[in-house]
Amino acid sequence: MRRRLALVFWLVLAALPVAADLKLYLKEGGHHVVREFEVKTDRVRFYSTERGDWEEIPLDLIDLKKTQAEQKRRETSDAAQKKADTAERDAERAQRREANAIPDEPGVYWIDNGNVIALKASDVKVVTDKRRSILKTITPVPMVAGKSTLEIEGRTSQRPIARQLPELYLRLGQPEQFGIVRCSPGKEGSRIVERWSVIPISKELIQERDSVEVFRYQVAEGLYKVWPQKPMMPGEFAFVQFTEGKGQVQVWDFTIQSEVQR
Repeated sequence: MRRRLALVFWLVLAALPVAADLKLYLKEGGHHVVREFEVKTDRVRFYSTERGDWEEIPLDLIDLKKTQAEQKRRETSDAAQKKADTAERDAERAQRREANAIPDEPGVYWIDNGNVIALKASDVKVVTDKRRSILKTITPVPMVAGKSTLEIEGRTSQRPIARQLPELYLRLGQPEQFGIVRCSPGKEGSRIVERWSVIPISKELIQERDSVEVFRYQVAEGLYKVWPQKPMMPGEFAFVQFTEGKGQVQVWDFTIQSEVQR
């Protein structure tokens, strides 16, 4: 029974918060390491961490100003650390909420006022400069020597986003590069996502795109948060996932609207 009570006592003691040690400075030099102290008229009562007991010392021997200055610095430092720890825990919880909100299905998602919206994958086509002929409407596409463009039908996207700093999420199906590009007007009412040049004989593919500078943050395994470094001007854009030089491109198009139009 005594052993059980002793165990309970030590468990309770271990659960109590441990106060940080302080230095009680002496005017003649040196200091006492204390857990806490209090000024009582002409004496200072303190708990010595070195001897594990309460003691007293005349106030005249204590450099109270220096001691209190260090105590203030310690309290400020502890408060800052506590705030940082709280912010870190809040960020971790927010990160878990983000990861849980995004579906497991690979794709690009946008959260609008708490609603998770899956962007529709775009049907793309590769068009040669000379004949404006469509080679294929799905990726990967065959690479024909010469110049061509990767295009989306229509002058504007059916997915308007009234945010100039949109936060998009990408759930990767396989490791690939990704980013946001500006689309330029194509002929016959289309939008150009990339310009391709295929070198004859070697069939080396050179892809040119008007990339938007973005921040990338890995929220969880295979899940990334992507947002522009600067506000995006109204216009046509696309989120692209690709393997450089392979002609394998997945596209999700959207339109950035001015926020005042919301």
